[in-house]
Amino acid sequence: MTERYPDQWEADVVLSDGGTAHLRPIRSADGAILRDFYARLSPESIYYRFFSPRPHLSDRDIEHFTGVDYDRRVALIATIGEEMVAVVRYDRLGERPETAEVAFLVEDAHQGRGLGPVLLEHIAAAARERGVRRFVASVLPDNRRMTRVFREAGYRAEQRFEEGVIELVLDLEPTETSLEVMAAREHRAESRSIQRLLFPGSVAVIGASRAEHSVGQTVLRNLLSGDFSGPVYPVHPTAVAVAGVRAYPSVLEVPDDVDLAVVAVRADAVHEVVEQCASKGVRGLVVVSSGFGEIGDEGRARQEELVRLARAYGMRVVGPNCLGIANTDPDVRLNATLAPTMPGRGPVGFFSQSGALGIAILQRTAERGLGLSTFVSAGNRADVSGNDLMQYWEEDPATKAVLLYLESLGNPRKFARLARRLGRRKPIVAVKSGRSTQGVPIGHAARALTLPDHAVSALFEQAGVIRVEDISELFDVAQVLAYQPLPAGDRIAIIDNSNSLGLLAQDEAVALGLDVRPRIDLGPRADADDYEAALAGALDDDTVDAVVALFAPPTIGGYDVRVPEKILRLAAQGRKPIVATYLGTEGMPADLRVPGPDGTAAEGSVPSYPSPEDAVRALAYVIGYARWRRRPPGRMPVFDGIDRDRARELVASWLGGDGAADVAPERAAELLSCYGIDVEDDADGHGVPTRIVVREDHSFGAVISFGIADETAALLDDRAHRLSPLADAEAAEMVRAIRTAPLLLGHRGAEPVNLAALEELLLRASRLGYDLPEVARLELNPVLADASGATVRGVTLRLERPPGPRPELGPRRLS
Repeated sequence: MTERYPDQWEADVVLSDGGTAHLRPIRSADGAILRDFYARLSPESIYYRFFSPRPHLSDRDIEHFTGVDYDRRVALIATIGEEMVAVVRYDRLGERPETAEVAFLVEDAHQGRGLGPVLLEHIAAAARERGVRRFVASVLPDNRRMTRVFREAGYRAEQRFEEGVIELVLDLEPTETSLEVMAAREHRAESRSIQRLLFPGSVAVIGASRAEHSVGQTVLRNLLSGDFSGPVYPVHPTAVAVAGVRAYPSVLEVPDDVDLAVVAVRADAVHEVVEQCASKGVRGLVVVSSGFGEIGDEGRARQEELVRLARAYGMRVVGPNCLGIANTDPDVRLNATLAPTMPGRGPVGFFSQSGALGIAILQRTAERGLGLSTFVSAGNRADVSGNDLMQYWEEDPATKAVLLYLESLGNPRKFARLARRLGRRKPIVAVKSGRSTQGVPIGHAARALTLPDHAVSALFEQAGVIRVEDISELFDVAQVLAYQPLPAGDRIAIIDNSNSLGLLAQDEAVALGLDVRPRIDLGPRADADDYEAALAGALDDDTVDAVVALFAPPTIGGYDVRVPEKILRLAAQGRKPIVATYLGTEGMPADLRVPGPDGTAAEGSVPSYPSPEDAVRALAYVIGYARWRRRPPGRMPVFDGIDRDRARELVASWLGGDGAADVAPERAAELLSCYGIDVEDDADGHGVPTRIVVREDHSFGAVISFGIADETAALLDDRAHRLSPLADAEAAEMVRAIRTAPLLLGHRGAEPVNLAALEELLLRASRLGYDLPEVARLELNPVLADASGATVRGVTLRLERPPGPRPELGPRRLS
């Protein structure tokens, strides 16, 4: 019996060199491209695959290799453009249907690009979906590249050597190692794909118009005025030159290689341009043209076709409807944007989705004296997203802090995973718009979020992301992170020459939960020496972690102009962060700036804020991030008595033909017992009633929430949310994160509950939700917590068959 064509196995993937390819199941109509593919193979590659010479494929061979049933016999091919460049297949063993023989073949010209590992990930996922549990691979000893693909996949493997052939047996159950290997390869590939965009050797501007202030001419002039290090090629159908630079009728007629194309033609002409870029070998596209998803269904279809075509030919796309990209690296000097103002060189990477807002962002960045390493405006983010940029910035030595302006999240679960990893090394500051609706702008290739906004904030916090309220706060916080060290704690010293300013700073600090040391009011006649002595004392004080320096001009007479010099000298020592309100200036004022090579601020510069409250608030955000970064990430506990296989069997037996079921409490209790969770509905009613909910969210995957089970807590929506599975430190944090936590900790003399028991219950429930994506909603309510433990008194369970594997458990693919 032949299964229907499994279109869910189709995927666009990023290869190890940053290029892209399309993977799909083979079809019976693929005989011609299979024959052409085979004709391009070297005799050595053919020998390694078939263990004998095989100069050509017969018609019978073609019929055999393309005639699959998508169950017992499966083959996936990789294509770039119209050409097939690799194939992987499995054939079940008749006497062992849970075992299949697997084999690869990669065209010589594309070997070393990571096609083997990514094909293995996808064929393994397809095999698991069809009930295959292990692969057997026979490899010649000389075929070291293929042997390495299997050995380095991270699956549990056995190896034996028989009759001159290495036989490998792979257990296809994902392991921690296989998931780590997959994530590491994804990281390298996506990082490389962004690097190719930001470091082009040459740029073509397609649609470079002679009309003043047109989109194409604006990008061209910005590239030229920015002194881009490579050649720039205007493309115009009739003009001999544009902006004084020789133009070409099409990108195909440019005599040299083109790495990056900025596309500024009408939306209905973009398809033809992409095909020309593919023929030219262009490696990346920045589409500033509008008229795509933002205009409705017709534009959305045009946008999807743009991305499909570009990826099929190995190109990533920034946009469409975007502002462009920039790289201030002195070896590149790339300003492929529509922005009239470009900030100088600095340690901040900036990702923005809005093109219109991007212009204002860049202008305000420059006005504040904040330098950027790289800037990407994704527009409709049809392809390149903030996740891709985080992969790049993690390894970029020029980027010290990351700023994100987000209007949508294409893959929220992946965002949280990447942010948690990146945040351990570099801070991420984000503005997420759409708080009131959780919707997405028209045209964005993303789904609306279903979690409430405060839950999204909690998940950001779990990942270490500093979520701020608005663009002003984004810059306020970035100024500290870019140029000052992280604080070791929350104890701050306030030094001022104005009692009023000092009190404002102190009130704000107390309101934000900071530990304010005795305030140092120097008085209105304080001079530079007074500030130097007070600052030196605070920096040398072991009970101070950060300093807020406030300086206002006296109402009568002049002021000591040496004050900023003294502040800057002590700040340059880099022992503790210093923020200032200096004469009401905003940003990185010249008086408090350590000049970099191009005059922009360098490390040790002191940020200034118009008001003391702004300074303290920015510092409080940074203190919170530093606290998260110091906190151990915790470990994933391993519990005895967990029977995942039995749990999966139960879930599979309860799901009906419609793929959904409400499970009776006694059956739900049976499932819980597989994870060491007992339901005691006849227990007494003593203890603090709490509530645990595990749900499968279509954006974030398995999510767990915790709170007190009473009407007041429900009205206030006082619940802590975290992604599953929880680490032990996260479970401990979770029970203490709710505002009603004092009820658990011994409020008004009551006996504290057994927090360890509550934490273990959260850990077990979160693991259940993570292991079983069919658990649409599991509610433990009430859970009675007292000094002796945590007792589950009630349970409700809803099962739904998920549409596919979770992204983090499936093979790498571009969403």
